Amino acid sequence: MEKRIRILVAKPGLDGHDRGAKVVAQALRDAGMEVIYTGLHQTIDQITQTAIQEDVDVIGLSIMSGAHLPICEKLMREMRKNKIDDILVVVGGVIPKRDIPKLQEIGIKGIFPGGTPFDESTRWIKEHIKNR
Repeated sequence: MEKRIRILVAKPGLDGHDRGAKVVAQALRDAGMEVIYTGLHQTIDQITQTAIQEDVDVIGLSIMSGAHLPICEKLMREMRKNKIDDILVVVGGVIPKRDIPKLQEIGIKGIFPGGTPFDESTRWIKEHIKNR
């Protein structure tokens, strides 16, 4: 039997909108993944520690606040510090096209701006986990 992908869906920082994250979490569950949802207002340290405790394959950040660059930079630093930078990191939400190259440069592998079809993001995650 194939191992189910474990994905942590997190809402970092002061972003108070989680309806999209909950909808995405349900879509990931419907696609056969095991989803751990952290809830609102998570710190980078909380996200990192939860990823370690839950032994996840993927960290998915939902960011609507516009603070995706500093949040992602801090997360990647913290992951390197904790030696968990082998976990796949994806981000979704309000992501301007101009920021995508910078996010890729800092190590974010999957970037799903608002409006990305669920089947596209779930397929991408499955393909990239399978190839690890």
